[in-house]
Amino acid sequence: MEQRTGSYRWHEAKLGDLIEHQKGFAFKSSEYEPSGHPVVRVSNFTDRSIDASDCKYIAQSRVAEYEAFTLKKDDVVIATVGSWPSNPASVVGKAIRVPEFLDQALLNQNAVRLRTNGGIDQAFLFHLLKTQDFQDYIIGTAQGSANQASITLKAIFDFSFFLPPLGEQKKIAYILGTLDNKIELNQQMNRTLEGIARALFKSWFIDFDPVRAKLDGRQPAGMDAETAALFPDSFEDSPLGKIPKGWEVQKIGEVATINSRSIKKGYNHETIEYVDIASVTIGKLENTTTYILSDAPSRAKRLVKHGDIIWSGVRPNRRSYLFIHTPPENLVVSTGFVVLTPKSIPASYLYAWVTTDEFVDYLTFSADGSAYPAVRPDRFSDAKILVAPDGILNKFEQQAGKLRDKIIQNDRESLSLAATRDALLPKLLSGEIRVKEAEQALEEVT
Repeated sequence: MEQRTGSYRWHEAKLGDLIEHQKGFAFKSSEYEPSGHPVVRVSNFTDRSIDASDCKYIAQSRVAEYEAFTLKKDDVVIATVGSWPSNPASVVGKAIRVPEFLDQALLNQNAVRLRTNGGIDQAFLFHLLKTQDFQDYIIGTAQGSANQASITLKAIFDFSFFLPPLGEQKKIAYILGTLDNKIELNQQMNRTLEGIARALFKSWFIDFDPVRAKLDGRQPAGMDAETAALFPDSFEDSPLGKIPKGWEVQKIGEVATINSRSIKKGYNHETIEYVDIASVTIGKLENTTTYILSDAPSRAKRLVKHGDIIWSGVRPNRRSYLFIHTPPENLVVSTGFVVLTPKSIPASYLYAWVTTDEFVDYLTFSADGSAYPAVRPDRFSDAKILVAPDGILNKFEQQAGKLRDKIIQNDRESLSLAATRDALLPKLLSGEIRVKEAEQALEEVT
């Protein structure tokens, strides 16, 4: 069957005729090593790529045994086992593309690798599987329990669609890929900026580099004289060990309020932008949901303002936290979050302190319950925090705050680019709009 779209001739195709595939291997947990060759699991999938921060590893000497399960840059991988769409963390049928830095990684079970056999452009294939048409189709074939769903290879291969000529596929993939690349550049920049902020925090408040330098009679590296003069040149004992002289150890409840604002009678917004736990990843807000207030979930109660930090009290090891930056007035977060509002310390410092590995470990060990571990708000309040003099904290805020502003700017630009991409995707792949029209839209946002 053929479909004419403008002057282009498209024909009906079946996915299984255009690809070759390889299922992942069921690696045993006993095979994993602290370092070595990366193994990608479904739990590492992000919306479109792979988060390598939690990959498992096998010994480099054993890689040759699993050559058949090797991933290459731009491979498309589909999760064949996962959750239903109501839990977006690891949705069955999710399609991702292998980034360059994981070229030659190995694929674990519960996923299948797809590569073109020449009948379809590899980049076009990825965008095809990100369409709502494919996601609706593949979820419609899924089977399983309330907690876990699975799809078959046959279901994937039976997906049919209208395929444009190869040259047109490449043009479509280029347009969508340009938007993806710009989003990825923003994400890379944000990782760098976040790294700079964390390195500064660690140097000043964990390793105490300026104090140690002055103790040794040296000028603190990379620091102006005015800032250096704010740091002492000696240490003293504290409940946290040796700390710079004159600094204090306090409880977070003394320097911040916990869950101080909630929706009450007379709230003056008819609609809200709601943030649930599933929409927050490590320091990033993936999306919000708009509700009429009367129809909102019962947990939509917590109010937030600029400078607040929200932390999911449920399963703290997942690090679902977020710095609230210039939110809309009607932003409301779930009562599953603990909201920290700085009182006597800058927001950037509080955020840096409560997102360290040590603080995450503290929350993890403080959680109650095994199947559904959760941290009570008082455990946040009771946690110890090191408080430097105002002059030092304000200097840190000046530098870290600028980095945070740029991170938020990049995130918001990426959201706009993603919205453009997601609007163009179904129209381009259905032939509703022509490539030239999409190129004009691309010029407006890049």
